[in-house]
Amino acid sequence: MKKTALVTVIGGILLAGNALASLPPEVRESLAGINAERIIAAPEREPGNWLTHGRSYAEERHSPLDQITSDNVQQLGLEWIYETGTRRGIQATPIVVDGVMYTTGPWSLVFALDARTGEELWRFDPEVPKAWGGNACCDVVNRGVAIWEGRVYFGTIDGRLIALDAESGDVHFDVNTIDRSKPYTITHAPRIIDGKVIVGNGGAEFGVRGYVSAYDTETGEKQWRFWTVPGNPADGFEDEAMAMAAETWTGEWWQYGGGGTVWDSMAYDPELDLLYIGVGNGTPWNRNIRSPEGGDNLFLSSIVALRPDTGEYVWHYQTTPAETWDYTAAQHMILADIEIDGEERQVIMQAPKNGFFYVLDRATGEFISAKNYVRVNWATHVDQETGRPVETRRQYEDRAKMTRPSPLGGHNWQPMSYHPGTGLVYIPAMDIPFVYTQKEEFDFTEGHWNTGVDMGIGTEPPMRNPILARKLAQKIARGHLIAWDPVRQREVWRYDHVGAWNGGVLSTAGNLVFQGSGDGYFNAFDATTGERLWRYATQSGIVAAPVTWELDGEQYVTVNVGWGGAGALVGGDAAKLSNLHTRGRVLTFRLGADGVLPPAPEAPSIPQPPEVTADRDTVERGRDLFHEHCSVCHGPGVVSGSAIPDLRYMDAETHRDWHGIVIGGAYKGLGMIPFSRVLDMDDSEAIHQYVTHRANESYRLQESPRWWVRVQEWFFGVFAWVSSWFA
Repeated sequence: MKKTALVTVIGGILLAGNALASLPPEVRESLAGINAERIIAAPEREPGNWLTHGRSYAEERHSPLDQITSDNVQQLGLEWIYETGTRRGIQATPIVVDGVMYTTGPWSLVFALDARTGEELWRFDPEVPKAWGGNACCDVVNRGVAIWEGRVYFGTIDGRLIALDAESGDVHFDVNTIDRSKPYTITHAPRIIDGKVIVGNGGAEFGVRGYVSAYDTETGEKQWRFWTVPGNPADGFEDEAMAMAAETWTGEWWQYGGGGTVWDSMAYDPELDLLYIGVGNGTPWNRNIRSPEGGDNLFLSSIVALRPDTGEYVWHYQTTPAETWDYTAAQHMILADIEIDGEERQVIMQAPKNGFFYVLDRATGEFISAKNYVRVNWATHVDQETGRPVETRRQYEDRAKMTRPSPLGGHNWQPMSYHPGTGLVYIPAMDIPFVYTQKEEFDFTEGHWNTGVDMGIGTEPPMRNPILARKLAQKIARGHLIAWDPVRQREVWRYDHVGAWNGGVLSTAGNLVFQGSGDGYFNAFDATTGERLWRYATQSGIVAAPVTWELDGEQYVTVNVGWGGAGALVGGDAAKLSNLHTRGRVLTFRLGADGVLPPAPEAPSIPQPPEVTADRDTVERGRDLFHEHCSVCHGPGVVSGSAIPDLRYMDAETHRDWHGIVIGGAYKGLGMIPFSRVLDMDDSEAIHQYVTHRANESYRLQESPRWWVRVQEWFFGVFAWVSSWFA
């Protein structure tokens, strides 16, 4: 095992391995020379490097490398493995510069690796307080770093922006970007434009007001800030854009923060000098609570174009006016020049959560076209004249409505790819229904989920068959890789995955599309036909997007492996596709390599739980409370689809300490915050009884004869398959 030296730095821990030894002079010079001019030129001049998050400012995630092709991809093998030592979701896109790789892991860890061997050069731990993890809606993930003039820039889950020396990992600056009394987080990869680090944040469900900011790459000083939703009108507005936006809100939205966080996607056009940001959902989701007298609620669910030097507003397009479903527009945006009706257009393309694929003029924000890429029933279409979606007659104001897409969206954060050769956009899509119901009583609680939606409706009854529930969930929640023609607005091909929550996408000039899947495979598809040509078992689900790069004349493909994120947290049975473990790894492949993974650990067994001592009414009450407060982390039906503990597996000691954990905060240092602000002891006990009930159900199944389990698996599998056609 490789030894590491411990070096203490301000604001974090630097673990330096072999690599505190100097990098070759030409690599140091290359890292120091990464600037705007080089990033702009890199797609053509440096096809073997991956210098920025989406490979270019256009974020197309397509590589011109063609050594690995649809003809020889079956010869692809594992070259090296790097073990991150983590057990949570990994969503980062690696940056690769002349043989040095930079990537991130959960809790905002940063890793510098030798791309030839996978050997660790250094790792940096910003020492995020684990209690801050309670402010993260969708796992303590991080989507990567930015490189600029010899430094590595990244955001932390507790709202800091940190700059490190790219060679040594030493801290250059560590600045706070948030009001630390508010539950903000940063999970996205920063972008850097002309010496300014652009960074947003998350936290809309917990009650924050969204914004995006620019910081000087040398000093860390804030240069500008653009707020995405207006604050209290009595305090005045920061700029004309906020005054305009305030006209589209009603009620006292500022009491809830408003939401509208910029938590992931950005793109930049250097010719137009426009920075594009994707804006998220409102706080709460439910518009009838947030803005009771109507209004579009700008700039929620919008693409907004800004001047990157000043943060000045230029234009916006709102994908979901008056959004009320968590239909964010923070999803991946791609810039391209494509021919439409005989005219070459400069476009920006997005498949946001709401299920429609949009093509806009990126210079003006003019609406060009939109068509649903998954099944949609909240709207019939997007009007070609107005560019606005036409909502169906009724949503969930007066009664429950099963709606498509779900809050996870038709497409979530996982990056798409645009292949200029095929002219197709490859979308990691989902088709999941969700029952939205108006919450009867809404009490805003900062720091906790505030959706205004009854999260317990549509979940399983307290007495159920676990096999039936699993089979139904996995059949109804569907995931696809869709090849989409943005000119004709139609699907060209699709590949149906086993589960709904899968990885981001990479396309290459070798007529290939690479994507990891939730059932633990890294896959290669024919970019033209969609045929799966190759796959590799990774022992863990994949959500990150792969990259490809070249070194010494050899093409490599790298993907981060580590199951997690929103779909794993809330997926429950639908996300628990097998007994895959969550072990953080970086895997790199090349033609002719023959590496193998170490054996996977055996799946644990459920220990015998205590008996349920409460009556049916208490168990049902516990079920409702669990799905309101606990299911977003521990999974619906007490089935964890992620690395967060599956409460059915609690041992006797944890059962005894239940109230100390839930009410007293005994595990706060591990990221499990106390719920004493929203639950009393009776509530806690009701939830415990429901969890115990579910543990007993699963334990009985585990101890059942194998033949009887197989019979039920077959019967309920057929039933679920038939039922899925009516869902």
